[in-house]
Amino acid sequence: MTTLVVGATGATGKLLVSQLLERGEQVKVIVRSPDNLPASVRNHPNLTVTQASILDLTEADIADHIHECQAIASCLGHNLSFKGIFGEPRRLVRRAIQNLCNGILKHASTTPVKFVLMNTTGNRNRDLDEPVSLGQQLVVSLMRLLLPPHADNEEAADYLRTQIDRQAGFIEWVVVRPDNLINEDNVSAYGAHTSPTRSAIFNPGKTSRSNVAHFMAELILNDDLWQQWRWQMPVLYNQSSS
Repeated sequence: MTTLVVGATGATGKLLVSQLLERGEQVKVIVRSPDNLPASVRNHPNLTVTQASILDLTEADIADHIHECQAIASCLGHNLSFKGIFGEPRRLVRRAIQNLCNGILKHASTTPVKFVLMNTTGNRNRDLDEPVSLGQQLVVSLMRLLLPPHADNEEAADYLRTQIDRQAGFIEWVVVRPDNLINEDNVSAYGAHTSPTRSAIFNPGKTSRSNVAHFMAELILNDDLWQQWRWQMPVLYNQSSS
């Protein structure tokens, strides 16, 4: 299987690329600076690197890059700096998701492409009646207004939910919602839940980036797990936090 990973130089994206390569998979990445890839994977024979900004590529360029890919994984996010949070592009993730989906449709095949989007547990799954306290609703509303990355995450997930024709059979998706992200060296015990089991604002859990990468890789490679979670937005917690 060949997987395109965008956001491959981010903290979680690097781990996902490494885990896929360790399993013998073919991986493509689109990165602005290949030097930001870990030295351990940069020259891996199963890795194909395209140096570019995902939003600068034309629809035709994207279609060429994802040709023969059976899966796409997005770990895109905004840099945690003033420019990264408040500067352009404010809709980095949503625009990239839309462009990638359009590229898939240009090379539509009889086998659906798996699309895995890393998101956040602060984003409610609007396909479900997920209980959210009034306090959390108020805080999230303020975040939506004041923090462009949060609105971007919401819009990216909503694009997959509302704009992808599930009956057409060209794209299938899963939106992975980790809680408070932490760094751990190794994959540890974790659980996936249909909806949050705790408040993302007032009682957040913890999710290691290595566990997020592992779950995303499992979704891509394990068809049974994919069938369990496709069209859903699983919430991921380290076992100690669930």
